Amino acid sequence: MQGRADPQREILEVESVAGHLLPAGGVFAFLAGHRRELFPDELFADLFPSRRGRPSIPADVVASVIVLQTLHGLSDSEAVEAVTFDLRWKAACGLAVTAPGFHPTVLTYWRRRLAASKRPRRIFEVVGQVVAQTGVLTGKTRRALDSTVLDDAVATQDTVTQLISAVRRVARVVPGAAEVIAARCTGHDYAQPGKPTIAWNDPDAREQLVDALVSDAHRLLGHLPEQELEPAAAEAVGLLALVAGQDVEPAEGSDGTDGRWRIARKVTPERVISTVDPQARHAHKTRARHQDGYKAHVKVEPDTGLITGCALTPASGAEHSDAAVGIALLAEEPDPVQVLADSAYGTGELLAATADGGHTAIIKPWPLRPAVDGGFTLDDFTVDETAARVTCPNQVSRSITHSRAVIFGAACRDCPLRARCTTSATGRTLRLRPYDALQRAHRIRAQDPEFQTVYRRHRPMVERAISWLVTGRNRRLRFLGTQRNDLWLHHRVAGLNLRRLLNLGLTRSGGTWTLAPA
Repeated sequence: MQGRADPQREILEVESVAGHLLPAGGVFAFLAGHRRELFPDELFADLFPSRRGRPSIPADVVASVIVLQTLHGLSDSEAVEAVTFDLRWKAACGLAVTAPGFHPTVLTYWRRRLAASKRPRRIFEVVGQVVAQTGVLTGKTRRALDSTVLDDAVATQDTVTQLISAVRRVARVVPGAAEVIAARCTGHDYAQPGKPTIAWNDPDAREQLVDALVSDAHRLLGHLPEQELEPAAAEAVGLLALVAGQDVEPAEGSDGTDGRWRIARKVTPERVISTVDPQARHAHKTRARHQDGYKAHVKVEPDTGLITGCALTPASGAEHSDAAVGIALLAEEPDPVQVLADSAYGTGELLAATADGGHTAIIKPWPLRPAVDGGFTLDDFTVDETAARVTCPNQVSRSITHSRAVIFGAACRDCPLRARCTTSATGRTLRLRPYDALQRAHRIRAQDPEFQTVYRRHRPMVERAISWLVTGRNRRLRFLGTQRNDLWLHHRVAGLNLRRLLNLGLTRSGGTWTLAPA
């Protein structure tokens, strides 16, 4: 059942005896005075529908701990230690000096209930309601988009480790799998969690091990008992099938039917990097910087630095790209805004969504790469969508095909500009994207000095907001899976926004949230 805070103060309550020592305008002092208005019991009543059982920790206490925990980048154990021994935390939570802490699993329990509820982001939403009530965003018609990669909470596994781990997982959760493994899987002793002891510097030994493990995985999948699987078991079987195929290919001279396999000479798109956290992915934020984990996407109001929207996704995949998530974040805006973003958001789809929503795109265009260094780019060709024709720099015109290709072919053979246009023996071929006209017009508009002034002046705040997001130990995530890490991100942003509001003068006057005059 839901626990409720006692409205009567205890004699040794920290806030009553030492609250004056808390820095004014800080998060500790704010929670000490206003946590119950911010996090009333009714906000969390649906998490505890039963009136029976042992009372939970009061909602305002746990919500305050969650905000402080994510704001300071602490683990559950560290947060409980802080609320037990740090008088600032006790004051913020309304606890007495002598009040004992609670077990760290209480925070896990609350997060699990929040994640399973109809409003998992309610703490973030409550802070958003405070933002709206202050009117701080009134008249603020700019939003900046950006993302950053967050490191996952597990170690990246190689192919061998993933195969062994996936087989062991199937053995644990799928009925009858252990018997199949014992009878048919001889490539490794799957009772042992570690890697086999082989000569790892011997290529032949490595290939034989990979072949044996993949063959074991296929035999296990092919001989599992016919049965309807529970969700956890079905997920384990699907994961084993995935890791048994993502990194391997038939061995040289084999078509795969004889069961001989080797490590593939390729990188599988959206490759699973760990069976412990199958949703984590490889990320390439730049060509030189590779990370494993998830991507945090944010939408920031640049004048105040408030993060008005956020989302966490796996670090790779077309549906998780900056532009795709940016479209979803912009869909939350009820009124037209100026959208500021770097070239990762300069896709035709996002520009179209921006225009459809009545927004104005102040987005750095996608760079055009010439086919020849220093040569002609796409913008040197004249595109007439009405006539469905394209004219090249040498004034030769060709039609746009149904697949939106433009083939100049033989016209390039004796062209005096060929050295600046193409190195292809068959001549220049253009492939126009569906939103080519929109992107072409956007590139022209981006050359306007006013466009560039607005971009340079207002977009940098989103970089500062991201630095606030990852400062301290918050670059590395603490949880597994998209759902739990997305919940962490929204709690982190709620804490950052609350701190930012306090810096802007947040106060409570006449039962409403307002900003004190500067």
